[in-house]
Amino acid sequence: MGFEIISTGGTAKTLIEAGIKIIPIEKVTKNPESFDGRMKTISFQIEGGILFDRSNKTHQKQAKDLGIIPIDMVVCNFYPFEQKNSIENIDIGGPTMVRAAAKNYKHVTVIVDPNDYIKVIKSLEDNKLNTLKKALAAKAFRLLTYYDSLVSRYLTEDVFPEKITIPGKKIMDLRYGENPHQKAAFYADPQIRSSLQFLKKHWGRDLSLVNITDINAGIESVRLFREPCSVVIKHNTPCGISLGNTISQALERAIDADTESAFGGIIVVNKPIDLACAKVVGPHIDIIAAPKIEKNAFEYLKSLRKSMGIYTFGNIPPVTSKYQIKWLEGGFVIQDADSDIDKSFKNWKVVTKEKPTKKQLEQMKIGWKFASRIKSNTVIVVDKNTPMTRGIGSGQTSRVKSTKIALADCGKYAKGAILVSDSFFPFDDSVKLAAEHGISAIVQQGGSINDQKVIDTADKLGVAMMFTGRRAFWH
Repeated sequence: MGFEIISTGGTAKTLIEAGIKIIPIEKVTKNPESFDGRMKTISFQIEGGILFDRSNKTHQKQAKDLGIIPIDMVVCNFYPFEQKNSIENIDIGGPTMVRAAAKNYKHVTVIVDPNDYIKVIKSLEDNKLNTLKKALAAKAFRLLTYYDSLVSRYLTEDVFPEKITIPGKKIMDLRYGENPHQKAAFYADPQIRSSLQFLKKHWGRDLSLVNITDINAGIESVRLFREPCSVVIKHNTPCGISLGNTISQALERAIDADTESAFGGIIVVNKPIDLACAKVVGPHIDIIAAPKIEKNAFEYLKSLRKSMGIYTFGNIPPVTSKYQIKWLEGGFVIQDADSDIDKSFKNWKVVTKEKPTKKQLEQMKIGWKFASRIKSNTVIVVDKNTPMTRGIGSGQTSRVKSTKIALADCGKYAKGAILVSDSFFPFDDSVKLAAEHGISAIVQQGGSINDQKVIDTADKLGVAMMFTGRRAFWH
């Protein structure tokens, strides 16, 4: 189309090898590439050629007097800081040219995404390039902000700086938002290795916002355990969590924990799904997500239900983010991640005359992990022997309501079981209810002004109680 191409470094070499004529950058800048390539494009000639306003006669005259050649298009991909995370991969010249071109978009086309190359070529052929320029400039500024936020985070040690930007890369468009009339998309933070970034659909339904947040809630629950762990999620909170000697045993227990709520639920496991595990899944499950699914297990799951979503997400990494973000109207709050639960066990203390047995203490610790990923207020009942929930009361506005729901949920399994509360009991009513149902031991935060009354009631009723000294809210 008659364009002359100014190029640098490896790009220039590639174009020349492809038989494409280029103008070396130093011919324009009058300076060699210097300082191991740190200085190539940054120059008065290059930036001036991009920035001057072609509709301004004074600019036109100055450009002519200064020997500035107009540059009509900037095509640029930045150094791959996202993959490298090193000082030498902080691009300076590229962003400078892109910013200049995007500012002067009425006269200069800026292209930062190879996916736009064909679109731009076609618009040139059809003489319609002007209709694209503003959108391409906006895309360029989004990339600049994204890129700079990656660099800023890499260099920043303060978790709560005065100003902050959060990078996000679109991973997928979602089927819809919380409701079918709402649109939604999933964006990932590239500097945090998240399983959701590797979420891959193999069969069935596409994900809605609720589906993907349910999968996220499931991953948050099962990642706390090295043992085979399975969870059934409904509306972002578990209705059954369990451990097992095998992943099939863990899943069977998680479903049995609340078969009614499991209907239409989402299953998430922390180990690969084999055929034995797949055969535990019923046709009433909406989505199943696992690190990996064996081929025969996948074929079996496909036969259960055409619309069942089957997804894998690879190995679950340890928690790598130092913080969590909660979105509010018009902004967000940032907090430290609650990720050192195992270390907190050393601070637990027995506060009742009745001491928990070794088995009870083991179940208490498992139950505390379970409760830490269930929507607050949370009170759960953990089986006396099996590492699984028997009853879950969550999301209630009073702790005794959660206690009533958990106890009603577990029925006959309450006798000898463990009751776990994610915060303190402000009154002794929950302890009385627990004892009436046969609960043998309780673990709670402690810290209420009524602690002594709660302890006295537990002593009177022969219930062992531990204080964690730490809350486990999850909202």
